Amino acid sequence: MPEFIHLQTISDIFKLFRLDDVVHHPLVAVIDFSKLAEPVSDGTKISSDHYSILFKGFKTSVKYGRKVVDFQAGSLICMAPHQVIEMDDDGESAEGMAGWGLFFHPDLIRGTALNEKMKEYSFFSYEISEALHLSEKEKQILFDCMIKIQTELQENIDVHSQAIIVSTIELLLNYCSRFYGRQFITRKSTNNHVIAQVEKILNAHFAQNPGTEKRLITVKDLAEQVHLSPGYLSDLLKRETGKNTQDLIHFHLIEEAKNILLSTNKSVSEIAYSLGFDYPQYFNKLFKQKTGKTPLEFRSMN
Repeated sequence: MPEFIHLQTISDIFKLFRLDDVVHHPLVAVIDFSKLAEPVSDGTKISSDHYSILFKGFKTSVKYGRKVVDFQAGSLICMAPHQVIEMDDDGESAEGMAGWGLFFHPDLIRGTALNEKMKEYSFFSYEISEALHLSEKEKQILFDCMIKIQTELQENIDVHSQAIIVSTIELLLNYCSRFYGRQFITRKSTNNHVIAQVEKILNAHFAQNPGTEKRLITVKDLAEQVHLSPGYLSDLLKRETGKNTQDLIHFHLIEEAKNILLSTNKSVSEIAYSLGFDYPQYFNKLFKQKTGKTPLEFRSMN
């Protein structure tokens, strides 16, 4: 049976990678993969209480959910606490490995400005298959940030240590945001294909038996149908269309509601239920929020 390992402490991380138990910061660690004695065993499932930023300079595979993902050389993934990955051995020896990992516990940033900003770094909710593929220049920029953190960790801890480490982590994450922005731009043709798929799914959903009761489509539904994580899909749509996934669903839903209001005599409650709302008042609230009018006001003015 595959081994499952949950990493609660920084010491657990050093033990996993079979590194010497040196004196280290209790809440943050930098791991140089080239110094590993041997790779983590094939099939090992790993989760952690830490935020994990992993850069692989070698080709390997990991499993996320049921997907086997080719983790190409020069890829970077960002994982939130408690995400689970499964290592998949492709014959890479420890000697051929290169790259680094940055691990930091939420307690490191608790009470700091970075803690409030973490929700803006939506790439922590992406799937591993949506890794950031770095140029040589981008690799060097992130490597320099990592070296600054590593250097600070090797100094004696003082009153400035945490602020310097946290600010450098924030700098690294801001660069990740910039580089993901570049990746969205360079994959425009792929993005356009995804947008077309989303529009097709939404059009088909609302065109099916117009006015008859249907389940309310969700962000998760759409993401699963285009084989992306909800976070990645929303960021892609926002960049390309100005609307995130929820905005786009609401746009189609309100357009369908308008059509039903003007082409039938159905009550507002009947329309709400037909669109998948459990409670008509939620439909009324959303309709007014998006149009500035209640459903009945809209019907009477048209």
